[in-house]
Amino acid sequence: MNVEERKEKLAVYAAAGEDLAGALKKFPKPMRIFKPGPERWSIQEIVCHLADSEANGYIRCRRAIAEPGAPVMAYDQEQWVAGLKYQEQDPEDALALFRLMRKMSSRLLRSLPAAVWANTMAHPERGPMTLDDWLDIYTAHTPAHIEQMKATHAAWLESQKGKAPDPETSLYRQPKK
Repeated sequence: MNVEERKEKLAVYAAAGEDLAGALKKFPKPMRIFKPGPERWSIQEIVCHLADSEANGYIRCRRAIAEPGAPVMAYDQEQWVAGLKYQEQDPEDALALFRLMRKMSSRLLRSLPAAVWANTMAHPERGPMTLDDWLDIYTAHTPAHIEQMKATHAAWLESQKGKAPDPETSLYRQPKK
């Protein structure tokens, strides 16, 4: 990846916290636990997954910077969703954590000398990864999940067709007098 491409990716990477917060505002809070299918994630689970993924990414990038070539941990995201009870977690806390870690990593990454971007980490499933490879993955991760959240919302809207509107979840609430 050249310097200009990296700079563009870093801008997208840095904006992910705001992008996620903006997307989350579009979904009524009570519908965020809706699951479009038994094996599908709710919006709340997606947000909690993003926070935990960011925590792993936070450590991975630092490991590649400080300990080039060192192994990084893999994790089973489905086991984390169930075992950590994402459906019961506070998505606002998860969002705040995601935003803080992303902000800190963005600052760190912008300060790195060019040579550090070739540093590697040893991922047990992906094999050797450079810091540039890591940036590619984490830059695409949040936008992909925002699209997943939109699809979940669309499935929820479809499931509401023919039902009486719930004033707590209606997108078209009547103004209070």
